[in-house]
Amino acid sequence: MNLLALDTSTDVMSIALQRGTGDTAALFQHTAAGGAQTSTHLIPEILRLMALAQLRFADLDAIVFGAGPGSFTGLRTACAVAQGLGFGAAVPLLPVDTLLAVAEEARWQTGATDAFAVTALLDARMDELYTADYVFAHGGWTPGNSVRLIKPEQLAWNGLNVLVGNGFDSYGARLPDLATRITALPTATALLRLAPTLLAAGAAMPAEQALPSYIRDKVAQTTQERAAIKAQAGAAP
Repeated sequence: MNLLALDTSTDVMSIALQRGTGDTAALFQHTAAGGAQTSTHLIPEILRLMALAQLRFADLDAIVFGAGPGSFTGLRTACAVAQGLGFGAAVPLLPVDTLLAVAEEARWQTGATDAFAVTALLDARMDELYTADYVFAHGGWTPGNSVRLIKPEQLAWNGLNVLVGNGFDSYGARLPDLATRITALPTATALLRLAPTLLAAGAAMPAEQALPSYIRDKVAQTTQERAAIKAQAGAAP
């Protein structure tokens, strides 16, 4: 199975390419700063990895991308690039929940093989977090609820789940202090590990049907909202 995966939902650009399956599979990957640099560096780095792997885009079984939630610009970039490549080579796309990818990356870091329950978090900016619960058991992931957009204090932690994600530097003091925390991002290699199960479940789709998952409709604060947040922060003890 030949798979190209990319995630630009955070401030990190992550690309991975798998050629082959199982013990004979070869992995090619690239990680770099994302954000404003993604639009100029993403396609050249994909082309470089494809050349290293000696693959054509038509050789791919699917193009996997982090569909969201995450950075609006990053999600649009990943989806647009995946769509363009998929259209051009007649390759299906596999959109993957970025919070699920965070959960998978944390599982991989810890070496957990069963009964691994997590609450995944991603910094949504604007003093909010994206979050969802997942449980890994019997070789697969099961979602515990739908993705939510919350204030850090609104996190409904059950006292058992491990907190995984990237919101700890900004909101750590406002999250449950007894919870185990693992810093993790939605990497392209996590997308590759998730892809076989999702493909087997029929989650791949034609390029024209693939869309980002934004969750939040509002992308910026008004001047009054920014002033109110600043005033509240100044009034805090």
